[in-house]
Amino acid sequence: MWTSAFVPLLLLLSVSAELRQDTEPRRLPPPGKLDFGYVPAGVYETVAHYEPGPIGILFQLVQGFLHIVQPNAFPQDLIVKLAKDKFGALQTEYQKAIYYEIGFLVCAAVGLLFAILLPVVGLFFCMCRCCDNCGGEMHQRQRKNADCRRGLLGTLLFSTSLVITIGVLCAYAANQNLSSQVKNIRRYVNSNMRDLHTFANDTPMQIDYLISQYATAKNKVIYDLNNIGPLLGGRIHDQLDKEVHAALDGALNMAAVKIDRAMKAMRETKEALENSSMGLEVLQEGTGKLGFNLSLVRTSINRTLSDPGCHDEKSDATTAQLCRNIRQSLSQLQISANFTRLPNVNSQLERMKAVLKMDLSIIVQKGFSSLNDTPHMVTEQTRSVVENVQTLMDDIGKNISSFSKIFPVQSCLSNFTIFISHVHAKIEDHYPEIDRMDFYRWIGCITLCCMVVLVLAFNYLGLLCGTLGYDKHASPTTRGCISNTGGTMLIAGVGISFIFSWVLMGLVTIIFLAGGNMEKLVCEPFHTKEVFKVVDTPYLVHPDWKNFIPGYLYNDSDMELTAESFYSTCKDNRGIYSALRLDKVFNVSSFLNITMFTKDVVARLNSVKIDLRGIILLEAEGKQNLLDFSEAGLLEINYADYLEEVNKGVTVVDLLSFARELEAQTDLMPRGGLQMALKGHAGTLRQIHSQQIIPMEQAMSALNQSMRYLERTASDLPNKVLAVIEAIEAAQYLISHNATHLINQETAKFTATIVGYFHQYIEWVKTALAMEVAPCKPFSNMIDTVEIVTCSFLVDSMNTFWMGLGCSTLLLLPSIILAVKLAKFYRRMETEDVYDDALEN
Repeated sequence: MWTSAFVPLLLLLSVSAELRQDTEPRRLPPPGKLDFGYVPAGVYETVAHYEPGPIGILFQLVQGFLHIVQPNAFPQDLIVKLAKDKFGALQTEYQKAIYYEIGFLVCAAVGLLFAILLPVVGLFFCMCRCCDNCGGEMHQRQRKNADCRRGLLGTLLFSTSLVITIGVLCAYAANQNLSSQVKNIRRYVNSNMRDLHTFANDTPMQIDYLISQYATAKNKVIYDLNNIGPLLGGRIHDQLDKEVHAALDGALNMAAVKIDRAMKAMRETKEALENSSMGLEVLQEGTGKLGFNLSLVRTSINRTLSDPGCHDEKSDATTAQLCRNIRQSLSQLQISANFTRLPNVNSQLERMKAVLKMDLSIIVQKGFSSLNDTPHMVTEQTRSVVENVQTLMDDIGKNISSFSKIFPVQSCLSNFTIFISHVHAKIEDHYPEIDRMDFYRWIGCITLCCMVVLVLAFNYLGLLCGTLGYDKHASPTTRGCISNTGGTMLIAGVGISFIFSWVLMGLVTIIFLAGGNMEKLVCEPFHTKEVFKVVDTPYLVHPDWKNFIPGYLYNDSDMELTAESFYSTCKDNRGIYSALRLDKVFNVSSFLNITMFTKDVVARLNSVKIDLRGIILLEAEGKQNLLDFSEAGLLEINYADYLEEVNKGVTVVDLLSFARELEAQTDLMPRGGLQMALKGHAGTLRQIHSQQIIPMEQAMSALNQSMRYLERTASDLPNKVLAVIEAIEAAQYLISHNATHLINQETAKFTATIVGYFHQYIEWVKTALAMEVAPCKPFSNMIDTVEIVTCSFLVDSMNTFWMGLGCSTLLLLPSIILAVKLAKFYRRMETEDVYDDALEN
């Protein structure tokens, strides 16, 4: 019955939970590690822990005494050798056995000596008293300290009786405790059986939960497949972006201009060309007008200097000299810079305008958009592969479901439940017999206690009557009836002590040997787990089995499965899968072969072919735009000629200075028409300076700035543009030709992630089977219950019983002596000492 019910159950716990799945959908798990939740677990009601209460003090006292009697370590080797030889080795190992049992043997010898000698001593004591010896003579000598001796003897007897009473009470308490705890055996058995039913009933639910969680892994795989664009394509984009983004940024970082100022650089170049063209036209036009006006001024001044006042004989020498100086300085009234020889920049300006008609930023942003569209491109190119993998996921689920139908879960669990019920019924059939045997035991223990109580009753009554009936004026022959009755009761107690004490000591010795050895050889080693080392000794239970549990269950005794490991694992409430090492018999991986389930998925994902040649970072028009910009003819401009001319003055002499000098020389002339005419020419020069020179100087300054800007731009512009184009072409080549390795690498990572979800599920199944599914706490609870019933209920109670009863029995010996001596002071004597007064005188 046990083999047919339990072994199939173990098979189901390890295999069925691995091979079935639930097709019901589960909410979409969050990204990252899969969350399979907690396996639903039942609550076991058995609390395999016993607190004895106040009587525990007596239990500890007895255990301390036993430790003094038997301080030796647990004889594991001796017990193993005796068990293997079926106690045949006792003849050769008797010395070790005697050495271990020496404490018990000494105590037993004392008890047997007491049981044998006390009746003999009692027999001779009675014969001695019949011969009026040993206190049997009804004569008491008068002594001066008689009262003191009587009081001392009475006190000692009362104290001894009191201690005997305490011992009897301890024995009675232990007896009652055992009877009350026997009634709790049914509660422990019932709770253990209910826990086994819970174990059997909850296991299918837990297995179903394990099976249903395949949907968690499946849903996560489907989620990732549906989002393969952002996941796989996003990673490919991020890796490509590290190389490509730098090239695209370079296209918009020419001449150290930031990306958002790339177009501004082009516009500034165009504006510089426009300013240069316009400034050149202004200067060329202004040069013509200025030359004409200066020619008119020179002619007018020469005409004025032809005045007779300059060279007439009547004119003074100063005026004549001044006129000659002015005439000589007229050659300075000429244009210094020759802008007419400078070529215009109209051709460069027209080419720059043509470049700006096409927006380079839009073209480059198309490259960014094309690269950023990688996830969508991956989604479109892997659509068929994703659909195939999703179909495979359903097929895998069907295959797992088909395997699960091989094992009849419900029928085996039903057999196990029937087995539990059958065992429970058998145990309940023995309850009346257990109660009857406990009742007989209780009666026997109470009878033993009553023997001692009978002695105590005579002692207490004797002390009471002797004390109350004592008359200090009465002589030994005239003592009262009550006092005499007290003495008689003490002697009766002595007689009863001789009759029953040897029986009590004999039974106490037998119980002591049995209970003491049970405590030292079973209970104490169980708490230290040394008893498991004996049970787990190789080839002890069966000569052909190294370990008897796997030898019995799996016919493989070499498996590392011991009683201690099974108990400890179940004590921690772990799964029976790990407790019975079912992984060595029913390996999860052999049934949930990850390679078998995922090889088709891996093959489908490895067939992914992602073509990124559709990503165009810089189209032909953008490239031509950059080339046109670099070839705008800025290098064709003769910047040296421009800068040479703009660095010259507009005129050979500063007109304002010339006008001031002219006025100063005029002021030295006599007043008259000549002076007024020359001052008028000085005013004309100032007017020409303000109206023509100043605008031309401003135009020259602007032209100077524009030329210098264009010169700086033109110096390294072609190299930068070519470097940008080369970088973009290299990035384009990377995407179009050399990205295969990157794509394969990222695809492998994505595939590993998908397969990892299956690994997570299988590892979770393994962990759940080992830790949470079918927790075997009821089995360790049954062992603990047996230990509680055997040790805490039976052994501790019986050890406390013999301890109390044995102490009381031993104290009967001093009680006998004290009672015999004290009875002389209570009983009425037949004769007494007579003193003659005369003689005394």
